[in-house]
Amino acid sequence: MRKQKKIDAALRARVALEAIREQANVAELAQRYGVHPNRVYLWKKQLLDNAVRAFETAAVKVTDEASRREIDDLYAKIGRLTVERDFLAKRSGR
Repeated sequence: MRKQKKIDAALRARVALEAIREQANVAELAQRYGVHPNRVYLWKKQLLDNAVRAFETAAVKVTDEASRREIDDLYAKIGRLTVERDFLAKRSGR
């Protein structure tokens, strides 16, 4: 059984960029970097799908942080309500 290589994100990005620029075909890139051609296609797709993140503004990041805080607050409230419900159910004899 072959052991898979650990390929860092920087190399994946470089290979994906080369694939997008079409400096070489996928088979050549795969052979040059010692990976399966399907990996090159996958990395290229991931780069194209996530390219928008490179241009997100700080406002989007602030909104994400605010959303995360709101979710944390909601989970805390759910926890409190669950404890209250269990306590009241026990007290009522259910």
